[in-house]
Amino acid sequence: MPASSARQPQDLMQLLTRAERVAARRLQSVLDEDGCSLDAWRVLTLLSDGKGHSMTAVAEAAFLPAPTLTKLVDHLVDQNLVYRRVDPLDRRRILAHLTPRGQTYWRRLSREVRTRWPVLNEGDDELLRALLGRLLDTLEETAAVDSA
Repeated sequence: MPASSARQPQDLMQLLTRAERVAARRLQSVLDEDGCSLDAWRVLTLLSDGKGHSMTAVAEAAFLPAPTLTKLVDHLVDQNLVYRRVDPLDRRRILAHLTPRGQTYWRRLSREVRTRWPVLNEGDDELLRALLGRLLDTLEETAAVDSA
């Protein structure tokens, strides 16, 4: 008896990939109006918490290799949206922060994205977040067991 389609990893991968690509295109269409890339938006979103983040943390959050992130942050610095400072707790690390202009820019982008982003009903949105979180946890746990 063939396995049910719900148990086929390729079906889930197809849905996840398609959803990510459609969502990225939708988001990019909003960001294009302000001349912002999806990668820059991810960086700005992380830095919007005001805490300052190491370049390693920013690279991980933005899903970018270090050299690509460095070029992107250089560009954001040139636009006066981001600045870098030495971490006062570990002088070997550099922390990235939003400038006041960067905060204003990010708030405007964020408002525009929220306004134009299609919303599931609240219960479905929370359910999707929970299920994706569980999927990530399961995949990470399985990867850790497989590599041990």
